[in-house]
Amino acid sequence: MVSPSQRQLEKYGWSLIHRAAPPKRAADERVGDYQEIYREYDEETVRAQAARCIQCPTPGCVQGCPLNNRIPEWLALAAAGEFLEAAAVSRSTSNMPEICSRVCPQEKLCEGSCILNARSDPVAIGAVERFINEYAFLHATPELAQAVPNGRRVAVIGSGPGGLACADELAKAGCAVTVFESLLLPGGLLVNGIPSFKLEKHIVSRRVDLLSRRGVEFRLGVRVGWDVSLEGLRARYDAVFLGIGAQKPKPLDIPGAGLRGVVDALPFLVPKNVDSPLAEGDPIDVAGKRVAVLGGGDTAMDCLRTALRSGASEVTCLYRRDLANMPGSRKEYANAIEEGARFQFLTNPTELLDDGSGAVAGVRCVRMELGAPDASGRRKPRAVPGSEFTLAADVVLVAYGFDPVPFPEGSDFNRLEFDEWDGIRVDAQQMTSLPGVFAGGDSVRGPSLVVHAVRDGRRAALGIQQYLATAPLRPV
Repeated sequence: MVSPSQRQLEKYGWSLIHRAAPPKRAADERVGDYQEIYREYDEETVRAQAARCIQCPTPGCVQGCPLNNRIPEWLALAAAGEFLEAAAVSRSTSNMPEICSRVCPQEKLCEGSCILNARSDPVAIGAVERFINEYAFLHATPELAQAVPNGRRVAVIGSGPGGLACADELAKAGCAVTVFESLLLPGGLLVNGIPSFKLEKHIVSRRVDLLSRRGVEFRLGVRVGWDVSLEGLRARYDAVFLGIGAQKPKPLDIPGAGLRGVVDALPFLVPKNVDSPLAEGDPIDVAGKRVAVLGGGDTAMDCLRTALRSGASEVTCLYRRDLANMPGSRKEYANAIEEGARFQFLTNPTELLDDGSGAVAGVRCVRMELGAPDASGRRKPRAVPGSEFTLAADVVLVAYGFDPVPFPEGSDFNRLEFDEWDGIRVDAQQMTSLPGVFAGGDSVRGPSLVVHAVRDGRRAALGIQQYLATAPLRPV
């Protein structure tokens, strides 16, 4: 058969070439370890998949990406086999494309906005982005030249995606940046919140190492707000960025919440994250046990898949809305199903049952139906009378989301203005109510996507540079 001409590919590639899913390890293999389940395309496949982009004049993928990545540009370069040039374009708008390509829900963002959805499958944007950036790490020497110092010193609090992105942008501008991290390993959410089967930790440490080699200083094991005051930071630095995240679990407000075997998501996930030394206390044993996971977000998906890897006999997700309204990534949902997780939608836990010794024995539930939309536009669930039932469970993992961790009483960080859920208030440049103090990520917007934190960090870095342009230089 005659292969399509280059001109045909440029115009009709989307119809001549079917979307190819990135290589994925078999479910029965991957549940036995914590290694990433996806692999990169080969060069021939990535060129073909990139060629499916029709280069539309108003690219929905760019609008659907929170970073407005120049996706059609690097897809065209990848289709031509110019992988290093494609990676350079990718990195011009993203500080960690090799990470975002792994953890972003592309089906809700760039790929979900691809014009091909109307006629075919969307371009495999995430898989191409991952390939070109891994190719660049393998075949090119990272740019490590340090910018000319501009005499400004900035403190970045938190080494999650927002903090790393902000530090990167400021270092490129010539600022002397110090990142403060309360834990002993930098990376924040990327290392202690995302399991290794989605993002192996050496990917994060590689990015942190690049920042260190560019001159960013990391101070680990320092709890800002406890060990260091805000005024102490403002006295030593020209500006401060707060990227402290939100890791306070939302409470489970039903009878039996205090029973033995009822565990919040992070205390379960972190010790199981085998590449992470961040765990405190003993790992929670679920081997041979029946596990119920409460919630429908990505953290719930992480709990389901981690429990399966930990040898649980049954793993069931209980979520009060339907699949269409579940906030978790559809890709992660599909992976959880493949690995053996069960889902009960339109199901709301109302009580946790005691086995007689103070340990959980089951979850009392009621079936739900969707009523009128609430203030967010989502249809509000309501109980179906007479539909109560019990699900047997030995361990209940609570994944209802997170709130910001409040600063200790008496801390001068409490001078900041907060919103009704304790998020830090900021303006359009990410500056807080205190001049020179900026914030972004989950501590501002609530638990959200890695790419949103990266966007906040980049926006704050620009705001900091604008602020410093009119601020007097302070003596060293």
